Amino acid sequence: MNSMNECKENMQKALDHYKEELKAMRTNRPSPSMLDNVSLEVYGTEMRMRDVATVAVADGNQLVVTPFDPSTANSIAKGIEKANLNLMPAVDGHIVRVPIPPMSEERRKEIAKDAREKGEKTKVTIRDVRRKANDLVKKLKSDGDLTEDDMKRDEKLIQELTDKFCKEVDELYHAKEKDILAV
Repeated sequence: MNSMNECKENMQKALDHYKEELKAMRTNRPSPSMLDNVSLEVYGTEMRMRDVATVAVADGNQLVVTPFDPSTANSIAKGIEKANLNLMPAVDGHIVRVPIPPMSEERRKEIAKDAREKGEKTKVTIRDVRRKANDLVKKLKSDGDLTEDDMKRDEKLIQELTDKFCKEVDELYHAKEKDILAV
């Protein structure tokens, strides 16, 4: 049934969005994805970090940004400063070094709390998709396009999808929380 695919697709979109949000959240270990959402002005236009440079972890506690065009190093450093990540980039020749200071326990707890809240919002979205799918199934039943048995079967499938996706959100959160709180 088409509505099942749509239901699953929309739940997957919510989960994928949450994964993206988690990627941008800081853990105690530096990660190149920390700079994914940094936008900067290069060649007079707004660009994203991944479009102008590669980012790698060096020495375990700093990121090294290597611009595709060495002349953009200063713009990259400015973009990182403006991103409000509390990072102090330093231009070193043609590369930008970004030392990653260790986070305070308070900051780690804040980020973990944020990850949990975003996870809860994702589960609300997933449940909303479930509600819409169930409404559609009930409408098909009342229009005579579905039998009672088919409606019950579809409602069961929708609930199974909901449980599966909500469980995945919880698993992602717990893994991220472990990373964030690890010292």
